[in-house]
Amino acid sequence: MPGMTTDQSLVPLRPTHSIPAVFGAGAAIGVLGGMIGLGGAEFRLPLLIGLFGFAALSAVILNKAMSLVVVLVALPARLAGVPAAEVAARWPVAVNLLAGSLIGAWAGASWAVRIRSSTLYKVLAALMVLMASALVATHTTSLGTLSLPLWAQVPAGVIAGFGIGLVAAIMGVAGGELLIPTIVLLFGQDIKTAGSLSLLVSLPTMLVAFARYSRDGSFAVLGVNLRFTLVMVAGSTVGAVLGGLLLGVFPDLVLIPLLAVILLASAIKLARHH
Repeated sequence: MPGMTTDQSLVPLRPTHSIPAVFGAGAAIGVLGGMIGLGGAEFRLPLLIGLFGFAALSAVILNKAMSLVVVLVALPARLAGVPAAEVAARWPVAVNLLAGSLIGAWAGASWAVRIRSSTLYKVLAALMVLMASALVATHTTSLGTLSLPLWAQVPAGVIAGFGIGLVAAIMGVAGGELLIPTIVLLFGQDIKTAGSLSLLVSLPTMLVAFARYSRDGSFAVLGVNLRFTLVMVAGSTVGAVLGGLLLGVFPDLVLIPLLAVILLASAIKLARHH
């Protein structure tokens, strides 16, 4: 039933889930994300389910909480890399996407807490495939711009924002994998500026989804596993810094297909999860 929790969904930090293991898993995720300039939440979700034994909804809620902290940590560094005035001048882009993403985030979280776990696993698997496709498209092709007229660009931005907010809420991710190419394609921004704008859209979108999840009984998983969450966030943060230092060390033509394969393998495991 909606709002109910089970022993599986509240899996605590067990002896086999030692602090070094949780920290190491978070660090590995952070490195993967850092090497491609993302938070890595799409890699964290299958680990929470497959390695640490959380049920789908609980894993999504934990992933959302961790993603929120990672975005808050990354925001100052990202804004320091792009002049604040330059980002502020593009506020209409963020507002346009937020008009859809905030509604999408609430709708996605509302839907996730109501559906059966077996269905949620399959949905998450499909979204993992979407993330793998977006990863490959963004990093191995040259993104152009659609050059839409304003009357078409604005509704397209709202619709795209809604879809991204929906996906981000259901997966517990920030959504940068989808936001960055959308900002480039729809609004003609360069990748660096798009990255900063994506964080400005992600943060309020995540807060809306987080607020909706907090109204469900499954949200208790966060309190029960607070130490687990903090340790994995710490590992993710350290890993993200290391991954950032490795940015560009491995060629995208090798790294991106490898990461896409990891996502696809995770999708298969989620689809078969019982």
